[in-house]
Amino acid sequence: MGSISTILAVALGGAVGAVARHFTMSAVEIWGGAAFPFGTLLVNVLGSFVLGALVALGGLAWSPSEEVKTFLVVGLLGSFTTFSAFSLDTVALFERGNYALCGIYIGVSVVLSIVGLIAGLQLVRWSMG
Repeated sequence: MGSISTILAVALGGAVGAVARHFTMSAVEIWGGAAFPFGTLLVNVLGSFVLGALVALGGLAWSPSEEVKTFLVVGLLGSFTTFSAFSLDTVALFERGNYALCGIYIGVSVVLSIVGLIAGLQLVRWSMG
């Protein structure tokens, strides 16, 4: 199950990530409207980018404690990214009969999240030299 410090790292990271997701998605909805789930798309791509950067940093120059890794990856990014919301948005688009938007959303979400992760990896690797 984990130590108290690990549980606290997950809880604190989860709280921070959830609040960040809420504000990010709210801001994006104001900008882009609610017809297409731009907010969910953005947090998934950003979360993938940050995870890629953290993995690259961990492999090249940074050795954080298990609690810090748990805070960042499981807590913060786990609650910031929203693939459960992605699934719900996908089904909602499908059930509303927006089949083309549904397919576009699935493709763009998956491809850009992978691109975000690769970009995070490459940015850190490039900047670290």
